Amino acid sequence: MPNLLVNLAVAAVMMTTLVVGPFYLGGGLGLKETLIGLVMSVGPVISIFSGVPSGRLVDTWGTSRVLASGLLLLTAGAFLLALLPEAIGLGGYVLAIVVLTPGYQFFQAANNVATLSGVPSDRRGTVSGLLGLSRNIGLVAGAAVMGAVFALGTGTEDLAHAAPSAIAAGMRLTFLAAGGLMIAAIVLVGLARRTAAAA
Repeated sequence: MPNLLVNLAVAAVMMTTLVVGPFYLGGGLGLKETLIGLVMSVGPVISIFSGVPSGRLVDTWGTSRVLASGLLLLTAGAFLLALLPEAIGLGGYVLAIVVLTPGYQFFQAANNVATLSGVPSDRRGTVSGLLGLSRNIGLVAGAAVMGAVFALGTGTEDLAHAAPSAIAAGMRLTFLAAGGLMIAAIVLVGLARRTAAAA
C-alpha cells in the first residue's frame, strides 16, 4: 500500500533530524549542550501547536490537499536543512525546522485518515497497526541508513573529532538525500492517485 511506504519514508526523514541535528549543532556550529537541547526542542514545540490545526485542515480541505501540502513542506524543509545552515548558520537550521515540522503534522493527519477511510471497520485495527509498523521501520531506517549517509558525507566514522567543515558536508549530503526521498514519496502518491482514478 503506497500510504504505508510514504509513511515509512516520512518517518525516516523526521528521525534523520533527531539523529543528525545534534551532531551538526554541536560539531558543526560549536553549540554547548544546553543550547543544543533548546534548539532541538523547536520541532516538538511546533508539533504541539500544529497537531490540532492539521486535523481541522483535513476536515476543511480534504485529505488529498493536506497530504500534498505536508509532503511539499517536508521536501522544502529537507532541502532547506541541506543548504541554509551552511549558508547562514543557526538561524538557517531553525528556519528549516519551522518549515519541515508542520509538514510532518499535515502529512500524519491526512495520511492516517486517507489510509483508514476506505477500510472496513473489522480491519481498521490491523491497518492502524501496519501504519505504526511502517512508522517504526522508518524511524529505524532514519537512524541507521541516514546515519550512515551522514558518516559517509563527513568522510569519517569518528564524528566526535570531525572538523566543522566535514560535519557541514555530512549534513548537506544527508538532507539532500532526505529531500530526494521526499520527492520519491510525492511521485509515489501521484502514481497511486492516477492508478486509483483509472480504476
